[in-house]
Amino acid sequence: MRFALMTEPQMGLTYADQLAIARRAEAAGFSGFFRSDHYESFPGRSDAPTTDAWAVLAGLARETERITLGTLVTPVTFRNPGNLAKVVVTVDEMSGGRIELGLGAGWHADEHRRHGFPFGEIGERADRLEETLAIVRGLWEEPDGWSYLGTHYAVEDSFFRPKPGVVGGRAGGRPRIITGGQGSPRGFRIAARWADEFNLSSAGPALVSEKLAALDEACLAIGRAPETLARSAMVGVLVGRDRAELAAREAALAQAFGDSSEDFGAWMAARRGRWIYGTPDEARAQLEAFAATGLGRLMFQDFIATDLDMIDLLGEIARG
Repeated sequence: MRFALMTEPQMGLTYADQLAIARRAEAAGFSGFFRSDHYESFPGRSDAPTTDAWAVLAGLARETERITLGTLVTPVTFRNPGNLAKVVVTVDEMSGGRIELGLGAGWHADEHRRHGFPFGEIGERADRLEETLAIVRGLWEEPDGWSYLGTHYAVEDSFFRPKPGVVGGRAGGRPRIITGGQGSPRGFRIAARWADEFNLSSAGPALVSEKLAALDEACLAIGRAPETLARSAMVGVLVGRDRAELAAREAALAQAFGDSSEDFGAWMAARRGRWIYGTPDEARAQLEAFAATGLGRLMFQDFIATDLDMIDLLGEIARG
């Protein structure tokens, strides 16, 4: 199983912070570095500075060497599909072929309202997601002159340059596409139709096994071999070399979230059972449970990513 570090830079992280984190993840042996794509800060303080995901990834593309880079996930409501296709291919070329595109329907209503982004009901946003996936893949893969007419977007007589090519030695030509969520029937159908990888969030090992079985059924329903769709999970992480270090990191997490002790305690209690949480031996046992589900990759969701020592420890745990 492969391991990636997933961060939440809307929590006030500067570009310099993110560069240090990505370089540390690369040095620690992680195969990938992913970041959320948000324009407004949360959890914790609401007025912390935020950065644009794809502008940051363009910088990281030039200042890292090996690690895969991507979003988990970019809301389709933020960018026109044609613009998104161009930006991703540009950053992919800058990285030497190390970009992966995570796409989602978007969910943060206030963030959309305050930045002038359209935000319809979930059904409409899911429709936009499917149309965006069709257009991005069409612009990347279809011949010149390809056209598409959807409800929300249209492409006429396409002419996309450069087409994604074989860069950085990557076979297949284009960036991999990831979709995901908590495992709704429509989410499974979208992944089966359009994605290279499905990423499950907010699930412990038992639920992962249940959801992956449903994903298999969605693939079979459209004639896709289930093994051709990679599977991953985004899992919260909090680890320490001993109980004292773990307690200190839990306190740092509570401070970052800005919650009262009582609120944070209840929130954390609901997650310990499905996070990678505890001392190294405890964390390795949890990794084994996730590996037994058949997942090919875990994304470690790190809410205190400026703690570079914890990234080192996570790398040690992942290496066994």
